[in-house]
Amino acid sequence: MILSALLTSVGINLCLCLLFWTLYSILKKQPDNAAVYVPRLLAEGKCQENDEFNLERLIPSTNWVKRAWQITEDELLALSGLDGLVFMRVFVFSLRVFSLAGILGILVLLPINFLGDQLIIDFSDLSNRSLDSFSISNVNNGSNRLWVHFSAIYIFTAVVCYLLYSEYKSIAMKRVAYFQASKPLPEQFTILVRSVPVSPDSSISESVDKFFTEYHPSTYLSHTVVRQTDELQGLLKNSEKLYKRLVRMRTINDTGRRWICGGCFGHKARRLDQYEKKFEDIEANVRLEQSSVMAKEVPAAFVSFNSRYSAAIASLVRQGTNPTEWLTETAPEPRDVYWPFFFPSFFRQWINKVLAAALVIVITILFLIPVFLVQGFANLEQLETWFPFLKGFLSLTVVSQVVTGYLPSLILQLFLSFIPPVMIMISSMQGCISHSQIELSTCSKLLWFTTWNIFFANVFSGTVFYQFGLVFEPKNIPSVLAEAVPGQASFFISYVVTSGWTSTSSELFRLFPLISSFINGTCFGKNEEKVNVPSIPYHSEISRIVLFGLIGVVYFFLAPLIVPFVLVYYCLGYIIYRNQLLNVYEPKFETGGKFWPKVHNWMIFSLMLMHVIAIGIFSLKKLPTASILCLPLPVLTLLFNDYCQKQFQPAFHSYSVETLISKDKENENDSSMGDFFEKLASAYQNPVLTPIRRASGNSPSTPLLQAATEV
Repeated sequence: MILSALLTSVGINLCLCLLFWTLYSILKKQPDNAAVYVPRLLAEGKCQENDEFNLERLIPSTNWVKRAWQITEDELLALSGLDGLVFMRVFVFSLRVFSLAGILGILVLLPINFLGDQLIIDFSDLSNRSLDSFSISNVNNGSNRLWVHFSAIYIFTAVVCYLLYSEYKSIAMKRVAYFQASKPLPEQFTILVRSVPVSPDSSISESVDKFFTEYHPSTYLSHTVVRQTDELQGLLKNSEKLYKRLVRMRTINDTGRRWICGGCFGHKARRLDQYEKKFEDIEANVRLEQSSVMAKEVPAAFVSFNSRYSAAIASLVRQGTNPTEWLTETAPEPRDVYWPFFFPSFFRQWINKVLAAALVIVITILFLIPVFLVQGFANLEQLETWFPFLKGFLSLTVVSQVVTGYLPSLILQLFLSFIPPVMIMISSMQGCISHSQIELSTCSKLLWFTTWNIFFANVFSGTVFYQFGLVFEPKNIPSVLAEAVPGQASFFISYVVTSGWTSTSSELFRLFPLISSFINGTCFGKNEEKVNVPSIPYHSEISRIVLFGLIGVVYFFLAPLIVPFVLVYYCLGYIIYRNQLLNVYEPKFETGGKFWPKVHNWMIFSLMLMHVIAIGIFSLKKLPTASILCLPLPVLTLLFNDYCQKQFQPAFHSYSVETLISKDKENENDSSMGDFFEKLASAYQNPVLTPIRRASGNSPSTPLLQAATEV
């Protein structure tokens, strides 16, 4: 890619970013958009609507930036929990890493690359100059200037490892402190037991009660058997959709508004009666299904104890002599339990994990098709070969710059937008017991998927057989990467700008919720429905942050021109997501910062990949001594990672005996613990089994709606 094509891509995306920011600052001030831009504040009653018109609403402002900047870590912790804080700490860590990379890369390495004469460069036409002139490819073979790159790699690795260690230690300590500051919670006293063996003369509930009364007599408190509720959940989802229609129709009927969108469906009063009758039928079916579900027990139960220490011991120690029976694990929060795909069987869980892994592999391979097409768009000569009738059109300067500079990354981003929902679906089919486990599993899948398909597939121009061929010749990996990676720097700069800058700014604008709100307001008018407060999609956002980190680390010494673009992305993300956590998102679960170990591991992988490429690039550049001296780097990095894992990873799996017992002693004299234990017995009751009580007349049942919205 030439410099002018890159500038075209940057210019288009910069204009889009400014447009999103400007529109957001205006639309946020409009009262009708409160449910889109401040749903969290609206649900908490902190947003005061003012319908009086004033000119200030139409003037863009940056007050929200100042407010987002001024939030302290303690306020962020109170607003979004430890997961929200860790999410923002990933941005802070990345900003520190790439600030150092910017200093070394832009001030030191970039001038050295530019002043090289390995490549034939025409200095008379700067706009048509290839971006390779700013990369290490332009440094002469065997030049002593390459030792500067060698030194920069060692310095960068040492500083990044120090930052990783400090961040891992800090988050591990925050995790313990967050637990110690918490009030008594059901998940702290409860475990999940699967594969409960049942004798013919007893029920699952009786088997669980007998087992834990016998083997945990002094600590066992109560249990809740899991029941099969697939059909009931489907009924409740249908009831939720019907209830929303009823609310909108009644609002229109009560206010005398014209049915803008529903007028073509017949008389509104008759239509309303039909929906109410249908809702009553669903309500009757729900009651019938609830009564039958009570007998549909599955061999799994949530078992509660009278202390945190007892629950932790029961979750970690094998309970039965048969390793496939009485399987225990820590219970998630009651609100975090994912009921639809609850697999109590060890064998079924194992089968579904194998099938999920196979599906991910198939999707990863199939995604190479759009990647290959994208690389064809990035190559103008290849594009003219595919579409010879467009040769004259593509010869236009503006068209060629847009097609090669902006279009490839845009197409790739559009294809990539379909992947997170698919990975969520695959993870949910594995039998994860909680939404947080689904998010963590999806995050891992997306990290592998994006690393392979966005980084490696584009580096190797989407040639599948070429990529798999490296598996059988691992000794050639450094040299192959050293040849292929530098040539794709321009594409990744464009990708960072499109997928990073513009996509993050569109997160601020919230286009689809805005369109949905506009359509609902136009068709049905303003109604008093409960505000839908979304939760932040950690799985997709963290995988994107890590991917840009990998790209930045790898290209830090190869093509340092990419570093400022990565740094701008992290600056945008830092401000925008602080604002979104303040106004838009509310936590739906709490993992206690378990996303950080994934970030740590992938940063280690990024460093290792950089080291392998460095070994190959110095060999290609006829500097074998530097290549040999780089060999200890991956070994030292692995040793550092092993040290961090052994020191900090246990804190993310379970809490120490000292922490648990001290917390139990703290609550010994608490008079409210009696009420807590009484509520604990029903804390893990499936919300779809909540008894239905009609409020009054023909109004829809509130418990029915509540159960539907919790499914």
